[in-house]
Amino acid sequence: MSSIQIKDLSILLIEPSAMQLKVIVKHLQDEGIERVEAVTSGNAAFESLQQFHPDLIISSLYLPDMTAVDLVHQLRETEIWQHIPFMLISSETKFHALDPIRQAGVMAILPKPFTHQDLKRALRTTVEFIDPDEVALQHFDVEALRVLVVDDSQMARKHIARVLNNMGIERITFAINGREAVDIFIKEQQAFDLIVTDYNMPEMDGEELIRYIRIEMANTFIPILMVTSEENETRLSNVQQSGVSAICDKPFDPQTVKDMLFRILDE
Repeated sequence: MSSIQIKDLSILLIEPSAMQLKVIVKHLQDEGIERVEAVTSGNAAFESLQQFHPDLIISSLYLPDMTAVDLVHQLRETEIWQHIPFMLISSETKFHALDPIRQAGVMAILPKPFTHQDLKRALRTTVEFIDPDEVALQHFDVEALRVLVVDDSQMARKHIARVLNNMGIERITFAINGREAVDIFIKEQQAFDLIVTDYNMPEMDGEELIRYIRIEMANTFIPILMVTSEENETRLSNVQQSGVSAICDKPFDPQTVKDMLFRILDE
């Protein structure tokens, strides 16, 4: 169990609407959170970060001077800020608008308006990410697990790796697409215990990778977890039929991944 609680979190809130800002602050206060720094723009957020290192950044998508996507990319490129958890609150629903921020590794994307339970769930995810418990598996030594992470987004690879690291999994190899993953898989003589892959990738996507491993290589036993922002039901159905062990949405919370690892590894 985490040693910190939701009320212990310090938060940088970026919201250009005065009314929305008051609403969000009230929800946070209802959870007992007292340390909330509120600003109305991206540049003001970066000025605040010079003095204030929050446990979580909560932002609207469209800011006066930049988008949350721009903001996250700048954060992830700056060493002292790159690991700060990020939560988006937005009324945007278009896939092309939200996918870049999903790929950047955010804690949660909440709608406007959101319910208090939605926010509380996302705050719990943040606490689990900051102060995780190591996963305990009956049939595997977590420290000895070898994981192949396949994703064409560098930020997504880093985020997935940190979630796995927080669970005690350290032996991680990376590939930028399915083709490179196959080459690594063959070179290492299939010496992996788990594959975590994205769906949409160039050269060979996640579904093609799974089918290659299951059919061409006749490897039906290695667990494969797909972490994807894909929303097309037909495509996801095809992935399920390809032999994937489990599918997890982006953004994902550590507890969901932990539960899936229990299921697909301990089986």
